[in-house]
Amino acid sequence: MTAPIATPAEFVDLLRDATGLDLGAEELQLDYDRLPGWDSLHLLKLVSALERATGRKVPVGRVLETRSLAELHTLAVTG
Repeated sequence: MTAPIATPAEFVDLLRDATGLDLGAEELQLDYDRLPGWDSLHLLKLVSALERATGRKVPVGRVLETRSLAELHTLAVTG
């Protein structure tokens, strides 16, 4: 079964819904500290949304090792 976040576009849709931020695919490669309006609460909201979307836990230790949304997307899709 394919997770509903398999593509970058699906991930961006989930990102926007979870955080309320108007971020697009072009921001996925940026470090978190370079994302406009981003803070740690957005990361928590996004991880919760990813867990609901995939039906599995996203390892917090590994989340904290990610530096960008693209890395988080890869972690959520591949485990």
